[in-house]
This record gives sequence, C-alpha cells and structure tokens, in this order.
Amino acid sequence: MDSFEYNSSPARVVFGSGTIKKVPDELARAKVSKPFLLSTPQQVSHIELLKNVLGDVVAGIFTEATMHTPVEVTEKALEQLKASGADSVVSIGGGSTVGLGKALSIRSGLFHLTIPTTYAGSEVTPILGETDAGKKTTRSDPKILPNTVVYDVDLTMTLPVSLTATSGVNAIAHSVEALYARNTNPIMNLLAQEGVKALASSLPVLISDPSSQAARSSALYGAWLCGTCLGSVGMSIHHKLCHTLGGSFDLPHSETHTIVLPHALSYNAPKVPGAMGALAAALPGSEGDATRGLNILLQKLKVERGLKALGMQESDIDKAADIAVSNPYWNPRPIERGPIRELIRRAWAGEEARADL
Repeated sequence: MDSFEYNSSPARVVFGSGTIKKVPDELARAKVSKPFLLSTPQQVSHIELLKNVLGDVVAGIFTEATMHTPVEVTEKALEQLKASGADSVVSIGGGSTVGLGKALSIRSGLFHLTIPTTYAGSEVTPILGETDAGKKTTRSDPKILPNTVVYDVDLTMTLPVSLTATSGVNAIAHSVEALYARNTNPIMNLLAQEGVKALASSLPVLISDPSSQAARSSALYGAWLCGTCLGSVGMSIHHKLCHTLGGSFDLPHSETHTIVLPHALSYNAPKVPGAMGALAAALPGSEGDATRGLNILLQKLKVERGLKALGMQESDIDKAADIAVSNPYWNPRPIERGPIRELIRRAWAGEEARADL
C-alpha cells in the first residue's frame, strides 16, 4: 500500500425521493430562518416549488444565475442579498446556480444549502470557478463548500435527455481525473470507480427511458460520488482544457466536458496504466481499454462529439492551445503544446479518441 493523505468532506448530505420537503428542517438544524433563493431564469418553477415548501420565511429571490459564474452577475446578486436581510443562501438547479451560491456564500459568510437538479457535482466541492472579462479562474477554499446538500431524485425526473447525458459524462470526468490525481488515495479510488459504474450503467437506460426512477436514483448517486472525488483531489489536463474552452469561448459546460474527456484520457493514457485499468473495469464494453469503453458509452448516449457544433471556430484552436499550456494544472504527463493542439483539433472536429497523441 502506497502512503497517502485523506481529508473527509464536512458537508451534510440528505439523499432520497421527496427530500425537498426536508429543507425547512435542515435550515432549522443550522439555526437559520431567512433564506435567499437562487436559480437560473429557466428554473423559476423550482423556485416556486421551494417557496411552497418554505412558506413566508423567504427573504429574497434571484433568478439570474448563468454559466461560468460571471463576476458581474455575482455582484448584482450580492447587492440584493445584503439588502434582503437574509441569513442563508439556498440554491436550486445545476452547476450555474450552485456556483452562484458558492460565490455569494464565500463573499458573505452565510450558510449555504444547495439542491442540485443535474449531475454536475459542484455541490460537493470546495472549488469555485468565476469568469471576469472573458477569463475563467478557479480557486479552492474549504469555506466554499456548501454546508448542506439535499439530493431529491424527483427533481431530476424531468431533466432533458440531452442534458442527462452530458451532465452525467461531466460527472464521470471528475472520477476519471481523481483516479490519476497527484494526491489520489484508496478511498477516492473506490468512490471514483463506484461513481463511474453507477453512471455508466444508468445513463444509457435514461436515454431510452428518461422516467426510470431506479436509473435516475442510480445516476444521482453516481454523480454525488464523482463530485466528492473532484472536491477531494486535484484536477489535471481535462479540467484545464474545459475551463479554457468554457471561459474563453463561452462554450456550454457539460457539453464541452463530454467532448473533451475521451481525448484528455487518451493523452494521459501512457502514463497512468493503473488508472486506465480501474476505469476500464468500470466501463462496460471496454475489453481492457478505457478509451474504447468511453467511446462506446458516448455512442450509446448519442451526444455531440465536436466542439465546432457548439460554436467554436477552427481559428480558435491555436488560441485555446496557448491558453491551455499557460499556467497548467499538475498532470501525470508533461504538457506539450503540439499534442495538446492536436487534442483540441480532434475535439473540435468531432473525431473519436485514440491513444496516439
């Protein structure tokens, strides 16, 4: 057994069906009573549901959360938060809303309860990514971690099939990088493999049967495990590329992760045989080759494979490569501009990943 260090997450997790009804008890448990509610414009219906559960104690509502957590949106929300007299923040939605909740909580010091409705995993990480003037930066601080996470499987039942697929692969990406992180440990390896297994088995079912309660529950469980991995160990080239592409070219988050992941994995494959073996064991159809298994999963999920379909221009490939190799995250394979540019080109063109980078 190799030596390792392990820090457990201090967040409280409530998982199940209909658990949104437990939010008042969770707020009372934290001794707060005047929540400020957050969502995106597209998820106002979830805010209404939450208001019905909470009654007349809601101090304020902000429904302008958006991708990549722009600083100007956070500052607008912070003004309203301060004026409301709220003593807590409750975010309901996907990664965009959770990100805004984190940004407000770290700035205000207020208790943060989050109710995720996608598989993003941000809710169990102490990481905050923010965009300012087109540049995305990330930071990590234990105080960024939401205090309580309420997982309600019922809120994921209407998640569109396309977002189910890409949000699920985004979660898998967290576990993939956890398996070869510099500070990985046996506990995270177990969580990562279990998370990938849960998602790789449930996501294809949800493509054909989106209303499967069992598959929805398994997917949300897997997303929690994968997010926990991201919150506990470091990120490498995959997340660096996605932060570069998302923040600099305004590409959608989960779709970008889905396209880049198999290529990032193939880049690192020669240096991480142990992680590749563990991942292959968790991905059906791998036949010992994790890249193959991931390609097969993406085929089953019928997802978009090319960044050009998301609006990225071919002329942006060199700029993206330059940004990706500047201030790189630690990675098991040294960052070389030539192969990284080819990785981005393949992802832009929508080619299948292959281990010859």
